[in-house]
Parts: sequence; C-alpha cells; structure tokens
Amino acid sequence: MVLNNETTPSPLQKNSPEKIHRAIKSFVKRTGRITASQKNGWNNYWKDYGLDHTAGTTQYQQLCAKFNHIVVEIGYGMGDSLIQMAQQNIDTGFIGIEVHTPGVGCLLNNINLNQLSNIYSYCADAKEVLNQCITNSSIDRIQIFFPDPWHKKKHKKRRLINNEFIEHIVTKLKPSGMIHLATDWEDYALQMLEVLTSCDTISNTATNNQFVTRPQYRPETKFERRGISLGHKTWDLVFSKNSN
Repeated sequence: MVLNNETTPSPLQKNSPEKIHRAIKSFVKRTGRITASQKNGWNNYWKDYGLDHTAGTTQYQQLCAKFNHIVVEIGYGMGDSLIQMAQQNIDTGFIGIEVHTPGVGCLLNNINLNQLSNIYSYCADAKEVLNQCITNSSIDRIQIFFPDPWHKKKHKKRRLINNEFIEHIVTKLKPSGMIHLATDWEDYALQMLEVLTSCDTISNTATNNQFVTRPQYRPETKFERRGISLGHKTWDLVFSKNSN
C-alpha cells in the first residue's frame, strides 16, 4: 500500500534547517551513526511505509479505512517489539512515531524483511503528529513503552507523560480505547499513575487501581531484559477510555 507520498522526500533526505521551537521537548535528537541496513530502509522503503506528518490527515485516514483496529506507538526505538506485535496481529494497523532516524530506518528495513503490510511510521515529534494527522476517536490503543525517564530532578519537566499530554491523547481514542504505558523507573511509574488517575475520562483496568502484569501482547524488549538483569523492576499501566 503506497500512501500517495512517492514524491515526498524522507526526513533523512531533507536538508533544510529545522525551525527553532521554544516549547520544552521530551527528547533530544541524536545524530549518531546510521548503519548500512538502516540507510537501506530509508532509501528503499520510506516511500512504501513512511508517513509524512505535513500531509495532514490524508494518509492516516487511508489506514483507518484499511484496518478495523489501529494501534499507535510513540517512541518505538528500533522497533523490535512493534514488529513482533504486527506479526502477531496482521489484521491490525500499527503506526509508529519516532524522532530518531536510525530507529526509523531500522524499522523500515525490518518491515520489508518480514514482508509486513500492516505497519507504518512517522518520523516526527509525536505532539506534531497528534495535532496535525490523527483524527479524534480513531485509535484503539496508544502505547508508550519506556519513555526517557529524565531522572535528574532538574530535567523531570521534560518527561513526556503529564496531565496536558494525556488529556490530549485521550481525545484520539475510540470509546473504550486503551492507553498502555510501561517504565522501569519507579518514581516515573508513580507519576504516570498519578497523571492517569487524575484524568476523569479514563479508568484503570487494574483490579487494585495500581499496576497490571505485563499483558501478553507486549513483548519483553532487550532494553527491559537488560534492566531486569540489573535488578530493575518494570511497571505497566493500562487505562481504558470511558464510553460515556
């Protein structure tokens, strides 16, 4: 499925300077080395699986028409778990949002290697994608796994999960749609729980109104396994949008 973006250059090919934004960012763009396979993903498969956030809602609505269920993952890293979920749920459309070009290139290359037709990606700030591309009441599940914890006290204001952001993404969920967050930083987990609980349009699916056991659909990531080997715990939160 080509989403009418054959003439749109990939973000890797754009060389115009980015606009300076005053808003606090929850990420810092890294300009590290891109491998041959990641570059191959960009050069050969962006036209097939890449989504242009400047195209408005057009491409996103095409995907909504193609799939009965839509899952959006914000900050998927190298995309390994997203690939696994797409393989296990071929009738669901998976849309990734990631700002780091090596990760996007890796995902694009692996989509092709695994011959998947139900996974696509934006390479842009999630807030811009949500504002410009994602229509309200259209997503079955939004998932954010292991976002940057910004663990230093002076940096905590950069954390992605806050009241304003959660209230905004809830508007993008279908009735009974799900928000799934995961982290291996306890103080961030507690902050996430406080933020989600304070939003009166969603409800905790945990029986004790705390955390849930990792759902089977969420693969255990390499990052997570490394943390567990170091004695870290993980915390999952799954909240459901109220239907009324």
